[in-house]
Order: sequence, then C-alpha cells, then structure tokens
Amino acid sequence: MPQRAAHEPGTEVPTVNPWKGLRGLPREVWLVCLSTLVNRLGTMALPFLVLYLTEGRRWTPAEAGYGMMVYGAGALAVGPFSGRLADQLGHVHVLKASLWTSGALLLVLPFATTRTLLFPLIFLWAGLTQAFWPSAMALLTGLAAPEKRKAVFALHRLAVNLGMAVGPALGGFIAHHSYTWVFWTDGLSTLAGATLLTLLLKGPAAQSHPQEHPRGRSPWRDRRMAFLLLPFLPALMVFFQIEGTLPLWVVRDLGLGSRFFGILFTVNTLLIVVFEVPLNLAMAHWHHGKQLLLGCLCLAVGFGLTAWATGYSTLIFTTVIWTFGEMILFPAMSDAVATLSPPDRRGEYMGLLSLCFAAALALGPWLGVLAYAKAGPRAVWLSTLLIAGAAGILLARFRTPSPSIQG
Repeated sequence: MPQRAAHEPGTEVPTVNPWKGLRGLPREVWLVCLSTLVNRLGTMALPFLVLYLTEGRRWTPAEAGYGMMVYGAGALAVGPFSGRLADQLGHVHVLKASLWTSGALLLVLPFATTRTLLFPLIFLWAGLTQAFWPSAMALLTGLAAPEKRKAVFALHRLAVNLGMAVGPALGGFIAHHSYTWVFWTDGLSTLAGATLLTLLLKGPAAQSHPQEHPRGRSPWRDRRMAFLLLPFLPALMVFFQIEGTLPLWVVRDLGLGSRFFGILFTVNTLLIVVFEVPLNLAMAHWHHGKQLLLGCLCLAVGFGLTAWATGYSTLIFTTVIWTFGEMILFPAMSDAVATLSPPDRRGEYMGLLSLCFAAALALGPWLGVLAYAKAGPRAVWLSTLLIAGAAGILLARFRTPSPSIQG
C-alpha cells in the first residue's frame, strides 16, 4: 500500500510543483518503481475474478463470493508473517520471490478445472501476492533519506496507478474474448517486472538487510495501532465492493458490459494519477483524524449513491466521489502507520496494515455478495453509506505523535 511521508514544517512550498521532489532520487528507487509500473500494466486478474467465476465458470454469485473469500484467506494466512519475513530475509529477496512465484502461478491457474484445484491455487496466489507490499514499502523507505520519503512514496504510487489506468481497462476488452488471457496477461506482466528487478537491481541496495533483531514495540502490542486499524477495517470492506458487488451491479444487473466496468477503473486511476500527489501535499498540514474522516465520508457517499446510479454518467460520477475518498484515506492511513512505527520495525507495522487490507478483501466482497443475493443491491449500497460514515466518525478522533519518531 503506497504511502506518503509525514508533513514537516516548512514543506508547503513544494505544493506549487508537486513533481519537484522527485529530482535526485536514488537509481534503485526508479528501478523499483519501473518494475511496479510494468507489473501493474497487466493487473487485471483480481478485478475480474468474480466475473471470471460467474461468467467464465458459470458459478452463482454466492459461489463466486466464496472464491473471493478464499483469495482473502490466502492473503490473511501470509499477512502476519510477510513483514517480519521481509525484515529477516531482506526486502529485495522477498520482493523478487513474490513477483516470480505469483506470476508463474497466474499462468497455471486457468488450467484448474475443478473447485478442488481452483480454490487452493487462488489461496496460494493470494499468499504469494501478499508478500509483495510490506517488502516493497520497507525497501523504498530504506532507499531514501527521511526528507525524500514523501517523493519516493509519491513516485511509487504514481507507478502503481499509471499501470492501473491501463490494466483493468485492457482486461475488460480481453475478458470480452477470453478470461484465460486475462490471467495469462497478468502473469506475464508480473514476470516481466520480476525480470527487471533481477537484471537491474544489483549492488548494496539488493544485498542489504534490515535490522535482524528489532528492538521497537511490536505492532500487535501497540494500542494506538488497534485504535487506528479496527475502524479502518470496515471502511476497507466498503471499498473492496469494487471487487465483489460492483461488477455484479454494473455488468450483470445493469447490463452495461465488462468493457464499461474496466473503464470505471480507468476513470479511478486517471484521477489518482492527476490529483493524488497535489491533493495530499495540499492537505499535509491536516491532522490524521481530519484526513481519515474526509476519506471515509467520500467512500460513504460514493458507494451509497451507487444505489441510484443506473447509467454510464451516474456510475462515473459515483466513481469520482469514492476515488477521492481512496486518494485521501489510503495515504493518510499509511502515513499514520509510518508515524507510529519504530524505524527498526517498519516492515512489521506495514505488514499489519497489509494484513488489514487482506482481511477486508477476504470479508468485504464475500459478505457483500451474500448480502447482495439475499437483500438486494440497494440494501448493500445503503449499508456502505452507514458503515463507512461510522468508521470515519471513529477515525476522526485519532491522533499520532510527532512524525519525528519515524526516523
């Protein structure tokens, strides 16, 4: 999960030119971001997993919801260990291993013809993918001086979203002809990203390890982390309806097609590419609680209004609203976790945040699809309004200590 560095006094000037801070970043940072961009250009398998199971495999929506739950369970199983594993084995080693193995598995997954084969492969795919984010974020944190971390995280999120502007939209056109090629394209792009890192990322940065004996407080014993993540989880479950109930609403019930569903992802990611860096720099002086509240409220309104969004223009409008929620909420949350984390346990703190995402991905689409089947779509969308709004009210009270503790 990409993050921005904490605000420090005297950093208001870069808001005039949000790209100025990218100058002078280490070569290794650019290589990691380039690899991420190549990988993300083919990201399409997960956004189309529900449609693959319902349309390609002829599963019911409830059965497809279980498929998403299996993916989330795989991520959950790895989540508690991924950050510590990256700290112990080296962030680059875990990062490369995650890309190589998950890419290879995506090439194999479409050949699974039964649930007894498909569910374990989905579980394994999720676990291998889950190891990527804590290692990537910890690696980028260590590659740049503290005053440059804001630029590093902005560049990495830019790489992610430039790729996501293409991947899901391309996936919509590919899925129209072959769901198998959705997985193969995703797998090949992941392997291409792994190849770039393997061939180009060498030298001290590739060999260095974080401290092997962390001395800071464990995130599992940090009450401030619990206060932060417990309300964040239901808000994330609302957001991950983009993987569960949203494609069913757009493609199956409204009949707008998989290509338009892919275009919604393009709208989402193009907005992020253009606005997220300037938006977060402009809001850098806000305390975390205010940012988290606003982000949750945008999610609540955006998904809540989806109950009445039945055409192209209204769905694009609601997508714009919840996209602004994503742009505000996720960087603020990553920044809050970075502020709480001791420097020698940053991988573990980021791993716990990543675990929160995995839990939401396991529960959100599954529960959403089940509620969708039993209570109907509008009941689901109105529930998202209440859930995200309540989460925002709780998070509004959150404060972090001085960002100087990040080191």
